[in-house]
This record gives sequence, C-alpha cells and structure tokens, in this order.
Amino acid sequence: MSKTFSRPIRVLVAKVGLDGHDRGAKVIATSLRDAGMEVIYTGLRQTPEMVVNAALQEDVDAIGISILSGAHMTVFPKIIAAMKAKQLENVLLTGGGIIPEGDIKELKAMGVGELFAPGTTMQTIAEYIKNWVTENRNF
Repeated sequence: MSKTFSRPIRVLVAKVGLDGHDRGAKVIATSLRDAGMEVIYTGLRQTPEMVVNAALQEDVDAIGISILSGAHMTVFPKIIAAMKAKQLENVLLTGGGIIPEGDIKELKAMGVGELFAPGTTMQTIAEYIKNWVTENRNF
C-alpha cells in the first residue's frame, strides 16, 4: 500500500563553504522540482548552521548537499552536529559530488544517507528521496 502525501516532498539543496561550482546543484534542484518536489535552493557559501536553520524554517523532508571542494569530511559532520543541536530529527541528509568511496562509507556510518557521484541519473536521486521520505515520514 503506497502512502499519499498531503503536501509535496520538500527538499533543501545547498552549497556549503567556499565551493563556487553550483551548476550541479542547480541541475539537481530543477530535476527534483520537475519530479514534483518543492525545492529550496540556498545558493552558494552557506555555513552548516545556515543550512540547518533554513531546513528548520522551511520544514523540509530532506537536505541535499552538493560538494565538489573536497571538504565533505568536515562539512557533513558539522551539518549532522547542527541537526542534532537543533533537534532536527527524521530529516534525510544526502548529497553528492566528488567523494571517495572510503569517505562515503565513513559518512554513511555517521548517519548520512546515499551520496551520489557525478553521472548518477536524476531519476535515481529523485526516487531515492521519494522512497526515503515515504518510509520515514508521517504525512
């Protein structure tokens, strides 16, 4: 039995730190919107605290971090800590970019969801978010 949603899935897409390459984040944001989700794009140079505060204010179901700077082992743990500090529970933290497989395993062990490499289809990402939200949120 599939769940029906009383509101669209809400996803916050963010670029954290000094990483100025935002084309991928914009493509993801547009693709998720086209898949029927409400997308909030924070723009460039966000701090982990800014991302979590925006996620709280926007009542999102998922946070997607686009990261190409190599700072993923700093950024994701800081976001997790900020989410815990703000009691932002039951929200998916996912993302993508250039992340080595060993780091992906470590980040997943910390509580990060799937991390997507360049070349992943937009359909794969949208389906993952939809499935996670369907299984983990009460609508």
